[in-house]
Amino acid sequence: MAFVVKNHSFSDGNKRIAAYLFVWFMDKNAILYTKHGAKRIADNALVALTLMIAESKSEEKDTMIKVIVNLINSNN
Repeated sequence: MAFVVKNHSFSDGNKRIAAYLFVWFMDKNAILYTKHGAKRIADNALVALTLMIAESKSEEKDTMIKVIVNLINSNN
């Protein structure tokens, strides 16, 4: 997600595409929902996370990746 947002892989829609790819990745790896059926990351949190990554500095990349990994950690 961070790489698509920050590297401007597409001419337009980088944040939307990155958010979709993140949700798709979570779905394909069976981590989109908790064991109780709730979304692991709420829609508004996904928007905030995407914007946070977009506004972050390049040198904060490792921190942003750690945030994402911690959010999708199945132990949370």
